[in-house]
Amino acid sequence: MVESKCLYAGNCGGCSAQHIDYNKQLENKKNILSNLLNFKKVEVFYDKEYGYRNRMDFLFYAGGVGLRKKRQWRKIVDIERCEIVNERINELLKEVKMYFKNVDAFDVIKKTGTFRYVVIRASNMSSSMSFVLNEDSPELSEAVEKIKEFAEKSSAESIVITYVSSSIDSGISNEFFVVKGSEMMKEKYLGKEFLFSIQGFFQNNSEMAEKMQEYCNLLLKKYDQLNKTRGATLLDLYGGVGTFGIINSDLFKEVITVENDKNCGIAANLNIKRNNLLNVKAKTMDAKNLKKLGLKGQVFVINDPPRSGMDPKIIDQLNLLRPEVIIYISCNVQQLGKDSLKFKNYKIRSVAMFDLFPQTPHIEAIVELVKI
Repeated sequence: MVESKCLYAGNCGGCSAQHIDYNKQLENKKNILSNLLNFKKVEVFYDKEYGYRNRMDFLFYAGGVGLRKKRQWRKIVDIERCEIVNERINELLKEVKMYFKNVDAFDVIKKTGTFRYVVIRASNMSSSMSFVLNEDSPELSEAVEKIKEFAEKSSAESIVITYVSSSIDSGISNEFFVVKGSEMMKEKYLGKEFLFSIQGFFQNNSEMAEKMQEYCNLLLKKYDQLNKTRGATLLDLYGGVGTFGIINSDLFKEVITVENDKNCGIAANLNIKRNNLLNVKAKTMDAKNLKKLGLKGQVFVINDPPRSGMDPKIIDQLNLLRPEVIIYISCNVQQLGKDSLKFKNYKIRSVAMFDLFPQTPHIEAIVELVKI
C-alpha cells in the first residue's frame, strides 16, 4: 500500500489502483494475463507511472469543469489538475477553467443545457481542444461565439466545436467544424509521422504505444530473417490511421489496412502519402467483408480490435485464410482469452503485457499466434 499522489483519489471515478505500489500493479496484471491465456512466460513493458495520458474528456457542470464522481456518474468532481495526464493537458485545462465559469452546462437528467465536454488532447507534436455542445440547445450561437473568443487567446494549436444530440453521451461526432488550426493532430512513432483526426481514435499513451510498435516490428523482423515476409501480404485489421501497417511496410510485398471509421480511413490515406509508400493501401470497410479483398498467397495479420473483441465472422474468415502469423493486440484481455481459443489451428508463441494505463486495472496485451 502506498499514499495516493492525486488529491482527488477516492472521490474522482478514475485511477482506482493508486493505493497499490506500482511494482505490485505490474505483477498483478502480469499474473492476470498469464492465467487467462494459460501461458507462463509473459514479457512486461512499462514507462511512466503518472503524466502519461495524451487525452482526457472533461465535463462541464454548473460550477466549472471536472470529472465524474466515483460510483455517482451524475455528479462531477471539480478538478484543478489531473496526475495521469501529461503536463500540457493540465496547462490547457487551466485555460479552460479560467475562461469558462458558470456556463450553461448540460444536465444529464433533464437533457438540457449547452456545454457538455471539453476533450483535450496533447501529443508529442500537437495539441487540441474539442468543445462538445448539445446540438438541441437553443443557446448554441452564444456558446459558439464564446468558444471563438477563447480560441483567440488559447495556446492550443487546434480548437474544434463538436455537436452531439442530447440523447447521446459521446465526446466525438462527425458533426464538427474547426475554429482554429486543423481537424488533424500529429504524432511520431519510430521516426514516422502520423496524422489523426481530433474526432478519431488514437492511443492515449504515446510512449507505450511506440513501445508496442517497436515490439511488433521486432516480432515481424524475425520472420523476415527467415525469408517469410518479402513476398507476403500484411493485413492490418482494425487498422485505425495505419500505424502498424505503415511502420512494417518495408518488410512485406504489400500491406492492406482495413478500418471502418471514416475519419481514421481519411487519415490512413494521408499517412500513406506522407510517408511516401507505394505498397500500402487503406480500405475503409467493415472487416467482416474481408473475403472481398481476394487475398492470395502468404498472409500475416496484425489485429487490434476494440474492447468488444473480434467479430466471429472475421475469426471464421481468418481460420479459412490461414495466415502464417496473427498478432493479436488487445485492450480487453478477458475477451482476448476467449477469442484466442477460436483460432483452432494456432498456438500461442509469445505474450507481452504493456501497461498503457498505470494506476488503473486496465491491461493491454500482444499475443503472437502461429499456425500449428
